[in-house]
Amino acid sequence: MSAATSGFTINYFIMGIIVSDLSFRYSNQDFLFSHINFSVEEAEKISILGHNGAGKSTLLRLMAGILQPAEGGVVCSSKPYYVPQHTGVLSQNVDEVLCVSEKLRALDAIGKGSVLQADYDALADDWDVEERCKSALAYWGISHVPLNSSMNDLSGGEKTKVYLAGLLIHAPEIILLDEPTNHLDQTSRALLYRYIEQSRATIVAVSHDVALLNLLNTTCELSEFGIKLYGGNYDFYREQKELQDNALSENIRDEEKALRLARKKAQEVRQRQERRASQGEKNKAKGGAPPILLNAKAGSAENTAAKLKDKHAKIIDESQKKLSDLRQQQSAMRSLKVDFDNTSLHAGKLLVEASQINFAYHANERLWPEPVDFKLYSSDRIHILGSNGAGKTTFTNLLTGVLAPLCGEVRRADFSWIYLDQNYTRVDVSDTVVQLAERYNTQALAEHEIKIRLNRFLFPPDTWDKSCRALSGGEKMRLYLCCLMISTQTPDLIILDEPTNNLDIASLDILTQTIKNYRGSLLVISHDRHFVSEVGVSGEVELKR
Repeated sequence: MSAATSGFTINYFIMGIIVSDLSFRYSNQDFLFSHINFSVEEAEKISILGHNGAGKSTLLRLMAGILQPAEGGVVCSSKPYYVPQHTGVLSQNVDEVLCVSEKLRALDAIGKGSVLQADYDALADDWDVEERCKSALAYWGISHVPLNSSMNDLSGGEKTKVYLAGLLIHAPEIILLDEPTNHLDQTSRALLYRYIEQSRATIVAVSHDVALLNLLNTTCELSEFGIKLYGGNYDFYREQKELQDNALSENIRDEEKALRLARKKAQEVRQRQERRASQGEKNKAKGGAPPILLNAKAGSAENTAAKLKDKHAKIIDESQKKLSDLRQQQSAMRSLKVDFDNTSLHAGKLLVEASQINFAYHANERLWPEPVDFKLYSSDRIHILGSNGAGKTTFTNLLTGVLAPLCGEVRRADFSWIYLDQNYTRVDVSDTVVQLAERYNTQALAEHEIKIRLNRFLFPPDTWDKSCRALSGGEKMRLYLCCLMISTQTPDLIILDEPTNNLDIASLDILTQTIKNYRGSLLVISHDRHFVSEVGVSGEVELKR
């Protein structure tokens, strides 16, 4: 079968994946997950969801053969093509990442007159490999990137696009995608969405991008309880989860009622036995019946009371355990609600006015072809658009005074603001969780009050001494919101700079609801159209280079 993609004809063969009794743990640690079983049918497209730390990326790396399981295994009918989430520092060149370096070397040698059989074997009659590579890079908008350039010289978006170019070069039968849209602009995301829709390959994706998740026909949820498959896309999954959560809440209410009745019954039995024992003592004091008979009755009553006590204790213990298990199944993340107080500024106040501004990082290289004019009023919620490198972050830094414009003028009123980026850099410090919380304690709250707030934001005592740098993206987001609540600081302006990139779905829900309920001014830089739509922007500014 074949699929045409912007001039590429991609041939695929039917294939599949079987994950059998899979368990994994890192050295000297508990199992990350155990006895995972599922299969991906030929040409099926599935997503894997789960909280940060559940092991989603690890599962993909096991499927790619990069990691080895502690138990069980993965069987793929062909070698998967893996697009990693965190490219970080890479010592490889672009052609090495694309696994074409040997072919290109052999092609170059043959072009210079080599007749060595080793060169012909390495090329394997793949005479158009260089043209395919250049065409693939051009498709993803990085034709300016030489094949022999270092990956370390590229931006995060360019690194991701290099890996995506390999899809067109190699036409893999199995594709593993780990947060592929994190660093992509809107144009590149649209290209990836189209590729996924048209592809006949088997695709397994880890992502929090709702638009991408809705293109995949099966959703899997990875948790401490194992992996659960849902027969539909993300919207279907959310509907099913809501039904399950409602049913679980109902079960918890029923079990709480049963526990109250069991305790009440146990108390009634205990009181009845105490009354009988008291009456027996009175009868014994009055005399009449032989002592041996009274003692026998008392002994029998004690035995009966003990048996009843044990019986009811067992019922209560079983009910408590069942209730505990049900509560454990409830996601604590779903219960977290963060609501800022209203800001002190009245709606419609002019906060920032930028007139004919521009900027240059290098002499004579102005960032924008035309100077930019912009006004921000209190209660405005503005989406800042632009491709990668269009200067969106620079623009917000000019508005807040972090940078000075090359030309033009920025006038600012007196207002407070906070900046949240994709790495939550204000939390990326050497402090522990509790130390950072204490640094934001401008209201001189008592120590126990700080710890109550940490617990509310899902930081129990065993996390208080954890380094902030060891936190996941979702944990950093929650901790920063907690710190703002501790300081009782409600900013007049929140600037969001790709804040959703490193969040899992549950953390994304928390941030979305928090920003949705926030009543101040908002500047949001995001390529995630679903998030932008959910938080309710009132206007757009598009920057072009």
